[in-house]
Amino acid sequence: MRKILIATFILVVASACVGQRPNVTNAKGQEVSAAGGLKPAFDGIVQKQDAPAWIGYRIPNTGKERTMCCFDSRDGYENNGRCCGGCKVESGKGSTFNGTNSGCSQPEAFKYSFVLFRVEGRQVMRVRNYSADCALDFGGLPLYWMENVNPGQSVALLTDLALSSPSTETEHKSVSNSALAAIAMHDDPSADQALEKLMLPDKPEWIREHVTFWLGVERGKKGFELLKKYAKEDSNDRLREKITFALTQSKEPEAMPELVSMARNDSSTRVRKQALFWMGQIGGRKEAQQISEAIENDPETEVKKRAVFALAQMRDGEGVPLLINVAKTNKNPVVRKEAIRWLGMSGDPRALDFLEEIILK
Repeated sequence: MRKILIATFILVVASACVGQRPNVTNAKGQEVSAAGGLKPAFDGIVQKQDAPAWIGYRIPNTGKERTMCCFDSRDGYENNGRCCGGCKVESGKGSTFNGTNSGCSQPEAFKYSFVLFRVEGRQVMRVRNYSADCALDFGGLPLYWMENVNPGQSVALLTDLALSSPSTETEHKSVSNSALAAIAMHDDPSADQALEKLMLPDKPEWIREHVTFWLGVERGKKGFELLKKYAKEDSNDRLREKITFALTQSKEPEAMPELVSMARNDSSTRVRKQALFWMGQIGGRKEAQQISEAIENDPETEVKKRAVFALAQMRDGEGVPLLINVAKTNKNPVVRKEAIRWLGMSGDPRALDFLEEIILK
C-alpha cells in the first residue's frame, strides 16, 4: 500500500462543499486500491489492525437533498465558515443524522456519499454514512482511503457486515443498522437485490424490521413493491406493523392507498390500529373520511378507539368535525366517550361549542 501525505486528503474548502473525497483533517492518510476486489483489500486492512483506525470509500447514492453529518456538528466544531458543519468522528458523539443545519440553505443532491468504517481489534466496530458536505476530523487516527470500489462489491461487503456479529449485541445492531442504511443509499441495482434477500423470513426479525424502513425511505418504486408484497403475504404481525410506518415514508403515490388497505383489511387488530394511527399523523380530508369509516365498520372496539385517536391527531383540526359526528351518532358508548375525551383535549373552538352544548342540555 502506497503511503501519501495527509495533505492529499485535505481538500480546498469551497462554498459548494464539493469533493470526490471528504474534507478530512487530523488523519494519517493512506490510499488503497480496491481494483482487485473490495473484500480482499478491505479484509487485508482489518486483519492487520489491532489499534483503532478508519477505512472509507465513496459510493454512488440515490441523490436526495440531505446532509448526513453529526449531532455535535453545531456544538462548537469549526466548520470553516460553511453551512455544512462537520464531525469529530472520535469524539464519542459521532452518530450520523439526516437533516440540515439551522439557518442553512437546502442541501445539495449529491450523487455520491461516503461510507466510513471504524476498525479495532481486527474487526469492524462502527459504520458511518456521511454526505459530501460534511467535514471529518479523525482525531489523529489512520484513515485508509479506498479507490476503485465497485458498488456491487460494496453492497455485498455491507450485507455481510449487517449479518455478522461483533463482540456484543449492542455493537452488532449498531453496525448492522448503519450497514443497512449504506446499502439502501447505493444507486445500484444490487442494493434492491440485497434488501430483498434481507427481508426473507429466515433473516433475524429485527433486521427485517429495519429493512422495511429503508425500503420506504430510499428505494422508490421497487421498495414500495416489496413492502406491498410483505404487507399482504407475511404472517408476522410485528413486521406488518413496521410496514405501516415504512409506507408513510415512501413517496410513491400507491403508498397511501396501501396503508388504507392495511387499515381496512389486515387480519391483525394491532396492525389495523397502527395503520390508522399513521393515517391520522399524515393524512388529509380523504384519509379522515377513511378513518371515520373504520370507526363505523371495524369489528373491534380497540381498533375503533385507535381510529378516534387518529382523528384527534390530524393536522389543522381536520378531524374535529368528524369527532363531533362520532360523539353524536356512534352506537358504541365506549367510542362516543373516547371521542368526547379527545374533543375536550383539543382546545378547538368547534369542540368547545359542542361540549358546551352537551353540558347545558
